[in-house]
Amino acid sequence: MADQVLLYDTTLRDGMQGEGMSLSVGEKVRVAHALDSLGVHLIEAGFPSSNPKEAALFDVLAGESFTHAEVVAFGMTRRRDAVAADDPGLRVLADCFASVCTLVGKTWSLHLEKVTRVDPEENLAMIEDSVAFLAGQGKRVIYDAEHFFDAYRDDPGYAIRCLRAAADAGAENLTLCDTNGSTLPGAIAEATGRVVAELGERVSVGIHTHDDTGCGVANSLMAIDRGARLVQGTMNGYGERCGNANLVTILADLQLKLGYDCVPGELLGRLTETAHLVDELCNVSPNPNQPYVGANAFAHKGGMHVAGVNRDARTFEHIDPAAVGADRRLLISELSGKGTVQARAALTGLDLDDVGAGRVVERVKDLEHRGYHLEAADGSFDLLIRRETGDYVPLFRLESWRVIVEKHETAPGLGGERRTGDSPVKTEATIKIWVDGERYVRTAEGNGPVNALDCALRAAIGETYPHLRDIELVNFKVRILDEVKGTGATTRVLLDASDGHATWGAIGVSENVIEASWDALVDSLEAGMLPGRAKHAHGGSAAGTTGR
Repeated sequence: MADQVLLYDTTLRDGMQGEGMSLSVGEKVRVAHALDSLGVHLIEAGFPSSNPKEAALFDVLAGESFTHAEVVAFGMTRRRDAVAADDPGLRVLADCFASVCTLVGKTWSLHLEKVTRVDPEENLAMIEDSVAFLAGQGKRVIYDAEHFFDAYRDDPGYAIRCLRAAADAGAENLTLCDTNGSTLPGAIAEATGRVVAELGERVSVGIHTHDDTGCGVANSLMAIDRGARLVQGTMNGYGERCGNANLVTILADLQLKLGYDCVPGELLGRLTETAHLVDELCNVSPNPNQPYVGANAFAHKGGMHVAGVNRDARTFEHIDPAAVGADRRLLISELSGKGTVQARAALTGLDLDDVGAGRVVERVKDLEHRGYHLEAADGSFDLLIRRETGDYVPLFRLESWRVIVEKHETAPGLGGERRTGDSPVKTEATIKIWVDGERYVRTAEGNGPVNALDCALRAAIGETYPHLRDIELVNFKVRILDEVKGTGATTRVLLDASDGHATWGAIGVSENVIEASWDALVDSLEAGMLPGRAKHAHGGSAAGTTGR
């Protein structure tokens, strides 16, 4: 049987130290359940004595049920010149529901001199007393040796004495922390190997790294290679400065590349879903280039690459994307060949021959030269294939549209200045279209031109195409393509739409930003009505758009 490596997630504590990171109690509970569903063994919920929100979280978690994970409470060793049993922070840990407690203690002489201002012997006593107290209270104790690798560089003998003090007092795991993220893999390997050799017979060894040198994952893997059997990290690498070691990548590397036993295989298939869910809860845009779970992790753009993947995916994919719950993506650009186009057509239910694929390739090259970016607009590309093959059926025939944007001057302020923000901008759109031989004229107001046009269009054809109720605009981006022309430059509009099941992109390019927006808007709705998407119609309230 393969060796087991325990996964220890510290997203809810260390991850929250990253800039802009903040979760409510309810959101933290959802993250904890997501981690449990992935098969994570230990979830460090936080520092219950640090603030009221953390205390409230532990109160809620005490009533929650987890299938795979144990909740861990975090704290520090006792204060200097104090008795462990009387230390308020240790008392909170002893009284909380969590059966596992992690204590962080000082190891590096720099911190003893500049931060805690205690002598080395008193520091050893602080470690030993604190671990012994919690172990005596029936807690399983993990000892986090803060700045261990910095300490080991300066004084390896004392660094190991700190670990030995924790082990003698009853800690079941000694986790070596590269708190500054300054250590490189070779030094991680040497120090971890020595600790395992000297103490590994008595306690397990863990690793906690940061990514300040870009080696967080590599350092974690190196420590495991030298005998560590618990690895700490955060989802998607959240954390202070450059972040913590990315537990998502570590898990996939350990299980799929190195053969370690981490989580059941069927749970590993939830990796992408879980990583993106935690991003959503943390209000973080997913990193498209993140290994294994990023949108680009299994994306292929070059024609030769796509041809290779179509023949045998192993040519350009290091694993089966399904193993981590990811999807293969075929990106379209001027670099694409006929194989890419045919593969994309097949995914959308079309059988495209070489002649038709060749026409599409030439059309793509022409559009990309004019400023289109079809790689980011798969919905528009699906429509392009149908236009070139004769399978395109428009939702309507446009007669005309018109947008009126009105802004009134306000009365001068007391100082004579014009208060331009006091008068709302009014936007009105009128469209004239034909559907099945019938003419529709609709006018609608909106908080911007795109919103007004969208409302008018939906009013005209919503009853004919009920699935439009499910489609909403979820992202809107504008880029100027030739800056030297200033306000007369060509504009590219990219928007993303979703029906709650799938998300697709659409694009419009024009010197007029409203025309570009209209083209992208229409493409997004027509792409959402294509076979394979429209069949997922699920009703619901009318969709909205952003204020543009």
